[in-house]
Amino acid sequence: MTRVLSELLGAREPAFRQNLLRLESASGHTSADIRLSAEVERATRLKLKELGLDPRDTTGEELYAALQARVKADDARLVQRLSEKYGSAASAHINVAKALNDLPVYKSCFALKTAVGRRLLSKLPPKQTMKALKYRSFDSMLRREQLLTVYAAAWLLESASWRKAMVDSYKKLAAADFEIRPFTVMAPHSAHWQALAEVVVAQKKHNVVALKEFGAVVILPFPAAVPPAATFMSLLMALHDMNEVRAGSTFLKLCQVRPDFGSFVQTVVSSEPTLPAHVLDGPVQWHIIQRYYARFSDRFREELFEPHVQKEDLTWHSVEKALTYIVPELDFWHHTSTLGLHASQQRPVSMNVIDAALNFCNQLPYKDRIVHYFRRSLWGELIIRYLKHESVEQAVVSSLESRLVEAPSEDEVDYQTA
Repeated sequence: MTRVLSELLGAREPAFRQNLLRLESASGHTSADIRLSAEVERATRLKLKELGLDPRDTTGEELYAALQARVKADDARLVQRLSEKYGSAASAHINVAKALNDLPVYKSCFALKTAVGRRLLSKLPPKQTMKALKYRSFDSMLRREQLLTVYAAAWLLESASWRKAMVDSYKKLAAADFEIRPFTVMAPHSAHWQALAEVVVAQKKHNVVALKEFGAVVILPFPAAVPPAATFMSLLMALHDMNEVRAGSTFLKLCQVRPDFGSFVQTVVSSEPTLPAHVLDGPVQWHIIQRYYARFSDRFREELFEPHVQKEDLTWHSVEKALTYIVPELDFWHHTSTLGLHASQQRPVSMNVIDAALNFCNQLPYKDRIVHYFRRSLWGELIIRYLKHESVEQAVVSSLESRLVEAPSEDEVDYQTA
């Protein structure tokens, strides 16, 4: 069964097996890996039946084609439901934003104050963004445009040196520069934003920008040549980013007493916070900790998190479950985030809805299929299964009490992916 997980994850051996041996030893040999492997195989067979496929002899190509057909049909269902509820908007991305704002999920965030963001941006005027939005002066642009949409465009349009300089400026931030406010979803839609989207979306291949420091997601308009299943894909990526933004928010709340708080802001914006774990050959990503305490809220540790982080801060919504809040008929995707069929070319066929939608939206052939979100979810689920055991949990989160995580060095900040 360890071999099954290793193949599904595309893990490096023998490091993966050695990691599992350490986790098994720390957890008292609970065989969590074997249980998870069995559950994934059983659930995958059931989903194959839902698709009208025979679990005994379905090939990877057949499953891939069935998932593509499912995404196409579900995109049509979503577009229809959004139009029925919100009206036929000039651009579907506006209805996506409305659906996200209506979701019944916890949305409080620890976010950078607007005035502080304006001050930082005034010191580094985004000239490419001003040009794309047809403004001659920075002040004129900020009088007419919302600050967060300008930031979103700047992260997409400005040079790597501009992004590096902006992230460098975050190092001087203090906790007093942040405030508690609701998570924000924005969807700019004027003519010049449409023109900007025509260029940016074609180049970047996406229209959703997560601003973790601001507790926000910005959804750009679709280009005139709308990609297949663009509405479905935009909603999925925004739902995923909502989790990422809120996890970053929780981490920053936890770090607000640190004198090097600005370094943690840089980490949240540029990569992802981690916790050192001697039971693994490497650190544990913060989003896994967030998911763990969201699922097992009874394990919340007041002595570690309070007074700055409350139990409700450690929430995590399932992307698939959120889909059914919006369109109940999309319940096929329930509990598929960790499902995949081992197939050819050393890569499984992912049943994770985000992978499936990305494959369809980008019209990727079978040999170029995406499996990233499936593998990320499956790895997180494996670690969560072991975290349930006291000794493993203590080994991973003990560093929170004293130092949380190491402050990142300059070399660790990846400005290219900011």
